[in-house]
Amino acid sequence: MQKQTKAIRTQTPKSLNREHSVPLYLTSSFAFESAEQGKALFEETEPGNIYSRFSNPNVSEFVEKVCMLENAEDGIATGTGMAAVFASMAALLKSGDHIVACRALFGSAHQIITQILSKWGITHTYVDATATEADWEAAIQPTADRPVARMVYLETPSNPGLELVDLAMLARLKAKYGFILNVDNCFATPILQTPLDLGADLSVHSATKFMDGQGRVLGGIVVGRADLIQPIRFFARHTGPSLSPFNAWVLSKSLETLDLRMERHCRNALALAEALDAHPEVDRVLYPFLPSHPQYELAKAQMSAGGAIITIELEGGFDRVSAFFDALQIPTLSSNLGDSRTIVTNPNTTTHAKLKPDEKAALGITPGLIRISVGLEAVEDLIADFGQALTVSADIVKERA
Repeated sequence: MQKQTKAIRTQTPKSLNREHSVPLYLTSSFAFESAEQGKALFEETEPGNIYSRFSNPNVSEFVEKVCMLENAEDGIATGTGMAAVFASMAALLKSGDHIVACRALFGSAHQIITQILSKWGITHTYVDATATEADWEAAIQPTADRPVARMVYLETPSNPGLELVDLAMLARLKAKYGFILNVDNCFATPILQTPLDLGADLSVHSATKFMDGQGRVLGGIVVGRADLIQPIRFFARHTGPSLSPFNAWVLSKSLETLDLRMERHCRNALALAEALDAHPEVDRVLYPFLPSHPQYELAKAQMSAGGAIITIELEGGFDRVSAFFDALQIPTLSSNLGDSRTIVTNPNTTTHAKLKPDEKAALGITPGLIRISVGLEAVEDLIADFGQALTVSADIVKERA
């Protein structure tokens, strides 16, 4: 069967009630048929549910579907995307280890690497997404001050600059140095990109975004090699970043339409990106499947479509951005993304506000930068609304001057 069929038909076995839709298992714990069964479950000689912090039928169904979509051996779900990112690092790194990360990361991922892991004696090196293979290798190699990299962590495409990292290139380096290749695949989703097929060991998602798709629930997931998921599961089981059964139920049902939604998201995003690229009031447009994107060929090589995120830059800084947002009629102003509704945000003052000025400069995060999460509305309406808001905001800024 095709993945889309499996995403719809994969579900927890029916109970004696013969339900068509999987029920919610809103229970903190599960009963044992006997003392012997309880012993066997805790010894893991018999499979089954014990406690919803460990496992739950709704969570297990969600994990099974994502593993199928990502071609992964195993996975573990968490309460949020950042819990998944943190677990994928904290469970596999120890004091004295070195992590190499792409500089273009979500703000909270930066904080984990620089403020939390560093307290545990884990060092890091940042590398630009567009760096050469030699530059990546130099950062991975051991020196007098650090060991060979234990892990390479990255987002592709990145948040918010939509920079891409060549996964095939890093897979070559992984074969040479043996590090763990950990990829945040949130922006692309398993529909557009499967990092494990390109050489990654782990694929991490904020399920809050496109997997949910309607801004309803929080969730995260890590999938990949079974031998790596095992220690991550141990870490999550004992530290408790559990995904709730209700959220897992919502996310599992949402995966049934992920393929359809991403097709529309991508179609809308490309059309809006082309319209904005042609608009005289827009200084710069970044979208992976626009030929003007500096990594267009790489995007075409490792993604099946360009995704739902567009980044644009307007002249005039935050005052222009503020006027532009006020003039928009359709989009929502929010720091979230991956919704059926189009969302706009100014990363400089929201998602990446905690970064230092030099860190923002290195990531190309300027006061006039805008991240657009393109929704499922009629794209003609979006193009018209963005066009009028650009004109109105330009007039407002001119009047103020």
